[in-house]
Amino acid sequence: MGLMYPILAGFIAFSIADRPGIVPGMIGGVLAATVGAGFLGGMAAGFLAGYTVVFLKKTIKLPKSLQGLMPVIILPVLSTLVVGLVMIFVIGKPVSAINVAMSAWLTNLNGANAGLLGIIIGLMMAFDMGGPFNKAAYAFGVSTLVAGQTSMIMAAVMAAGMTPPLGIALATVIAKKKFTLEERESGKSAWALGFAFITEGAIPFAAADPLKIIPSTMVGAAVAGALSMIFKSAIVAPHGGIFLLFIPHAVTNLVGYIIAIVAGTIVTGIMVSVLKKDVVVKS
Repeated sequence: MGLMYPILAGFIAFSIADRPGIVPGMIGGVLAATVGAGFLGGMAAGFLAGYTVVFLKKTIKLPKSLQGLMPVIILPVLSTLVVGLVMIFVIGKPVSAINVAMSAWLTNLNGANAGLLGIIIGLMMAFDMGGPFNKAAYAFGVSTLVAGQTSMIMAAVMAAGMTPPLGIALATVIAKKKFTLEERESGKSAWALGFAFITEGAIPFAAADPLKIIPSTMVGAAVAGALSMIFKSAIVAPHGGIFLLFIPHAVTNLVGYIIAIVAGTIVTGIMVSVLKKDVVVKS
């Protein structure tokens, strides 16, 4: 898990500037973790590294005999210098303060407001399904896992992350007329992806009909997250999906946790079935 921020930042930079962006991006991610800037800092480091490399490519002009040095020495060294200085002296402290404030606010929602915290986590997990909000909620959940202890927040994160693909898969079964043959086949894969806690399994359906699918998945995930917190379910690992449920003592209040996941799945499935329009399907 210590590699999460460097890898995140490195591949954001890679997507912007190709291979020269990997080194400054990963170093920026390491600095984000070091200064406590967390997930937001890692994202900032990735974008900063990528666009710094792009800027240097356009700005620095070398003779043909020295152009081979650009991708292997000049760009990585200069961009790393820029990213390192900006992360330490400009971005690091403000983003770290934001992360601390967000974590403190979310943590203080425990107790009487546990259900509200679960709703917020669920909405974040299903809003962009693998995007920044999803990853921010996941990173927050991981940060609450202390060695040898369980985390209610991580349990809510995982429950909320499982329900979008599971709910859509359920909808393809109970409302077949509202899905094409291809979508129904994809629904079979969504079962497996949902059980494995891969929220991205719902993305193809959300991309095809975002105004109906995304609100449905958000409501279902919010229900799952809220119930998980209310039942005080907790888990010991940051991943695993349904497979974690079979490990002895890995889940606190197992029955309540299963109820939370099932309830969120049913809510999403029913909402998708109701909101989605019928399609003409040749089966």
